[in-house]
This record gives sequence, C-alpha cells and structure tokens, in this order.
Amino acid sequence: QVQLVESGGGLVQPGGSLRLSCVASGSIFSINSMGWYRQAPGKQRELVAGITDGGGTSYADSVAGRFSVSRDMAKNTVYLQMNSLKPEDTAVYYCKAILRLVGSSLSRQYWGQGTQVTVSS
Repeated sequence: QVQLVESGGGLVQPGGSLRLSCVASGSIFSINSMGWYRQAPGKQRELVAGITDGGGTSYADSVAGRFSVSRDMAKNTVYLQMNSLKPEDTAVYYCKAILRLVGSSLSRQYWGQGTQVTVSS
C-alpha cells in the first residue's frame, strides 16, 4: 500500500557532497514526519536527521552543520543534502516515514529499502 523509494546514493570522495531523495507513494492520507537513518556494517541503525510536518528538524551530533534535511510536502518527498562527507559517513541510508493511510485513524511507520553511501578516496 505504501512505498518509500530512496535514490541518490553512490561513491564520493572525502569532502564531497551527495543529495539523497526519498519519495513516498501509495494511499497516503497524511505524513506526520519523515527522516533518514543509517546503518554501517557491524553497527546499529541510527537516526541521522528528521523533519516534522511543521518543518521542525533534528540532527545527530555527528552530522550537524554538514547535513541538511528538507521536505516537499506536495511531492511526499524528503531530501538529505550531505556536505563535507567523511569516511565514517559510509553506510546504508534508510528513509522512514510516519504516516496515515487513507481510511485509517492510526499512524504507522514505514521504511524504504535503503541506498548505499560510500565515502572513500
């Protein structure tokens, strides 16, 4: 019923930039919040950045000042602009949305399949 599709990952050199996109599609009534998580090999998945329907944002300390999250509500899309990338940013990046489906009174979370980001020279 709902699909979250990420794009924009790839290989980049240290100090470079990437922009990730995540589009939510399906029978969506409303989206409460969207966000980005990442999981490096052997590590737990961690929150990178999030944005609420009111535009409030939050960031992990490790990315604050380098990453920027934004959202296009009309397109059900969230973006993650990543600048000054470091090798430790290498991970699979996942999109998450908390949303309500048409005909439902409850909000649930949905995840994308992930996109690989590799920072290496």
